[in-house]
Amino acid sequence: MPSHRDPEAPSRSGQETIHDLPGGLGPLPWELPRVFLGLDGAAARHDQAKTWILPVPYETTASWGTATRQGPQAIIDASRYVELYDPELGCLPSADGVYTFPALELERGNAAGAAERLEEAFGQILEAANGRRVIMLGGEHSVSPPAILAHASRTEERLTVLQMDAHLDLHERFNGSRFSHACAMARIGGRADLVSVGARGVSQEEWEAAADRADVFVVPGEHLHDGDAWMERATAALADPVYLTFDVDFLDPSLAPATGAPEPGGASWHQTLLFLRRVFAERRIVGVDVVEHAPVPGLSAPDFLVAKLVHKIIGYWSESDPRPLRRAAGKSSEPRMSE
Repeated sequence: MPSHRDPEAPSRSGQETIHDLPGGLGPLPWELPRVFLGLDGAAARHDQAKTWILPVPYETTASWGTATRQGPQAIIDASRYVELYDPELGCLPSADGVYTFPALELERGNAAGAAERLEEAFGQILEAANGRRVIMLGGEHSVSPPAILAHASRTEERLTVLQMDAHLDLHERFNGSRFSHACAMARIGGRADLVSVGARGVSQEEWEAAADRADVFVVPGEHLHDGDAWMERATAALADPVYLTFDVDFLDPSLAPATGAPEPGGASWHQTLLFLRRVFAERRIVGVDVVEHAPVPGLSAPDFLVAKLVHKIIGYWSESDPRPLRRAAGKSSEPRMSE
């Protein structure tokens, strides 16, 4: 696992650095930059990278487990140990560059004001991105609606939101707030269609709300364990363009226990990747967020899992780009593998 600069590793060269170091100091054995994947040099510059990572460590409405405000940095720190080469894709997903913004700070204690400010900021970032892929790292799920609405305002066609989540988040109000993480998908009503996959912790209020709305399609969590037919149903329900919001609790808590509201019976790692690759291949994705990772001190595996997930998303999104992704340099042959 890479944990320091390696002159032989693409995008982790010891000859360049994103830091403005005094002359001649660049080649010293510095740690990897504390940005996504630890990239340095041209690959990590905003003007060169085709993927932008936006950390939004916002948490103010958590109703049970906390620490999602620490999630983005934990994901970024763990990502510095992710191998850059992806054997499944046969390429370096980071070859087209990944830029990491500083964390975007939002006002705490004023959920409505924070949502308004984030929508405004996200709109500005989309304008600056000029077609680049933007992935937001939360934070609690209440950061998703402002990003979704910013996309919806800039998309001529009606947006479809693919929500991969253990919960529907369709409460109209929760703990006295309309901007709670539990109300996230209720806040996009009328502006986008919703395809929710994996819900298994659902209130009667939310279930009835979903049943009453023609713009909501639900694939319940129990369907995830009845073959792969659910993938066909979910994909068929998606209309272009698609915004993906991925709540970490979509995964089974045996894999991802570090989240605010874990629910048993979630998806496996390989189910998740199979579905994501299909969605990116068959639909036009315009935006992505990954939210609700709440790191647990001393438990690093979930941090690494979410970092790896984001790396896979970059790879799938790059693969679906009509501009071909650069393959890894060197031999193109594959090792012998079991049938």
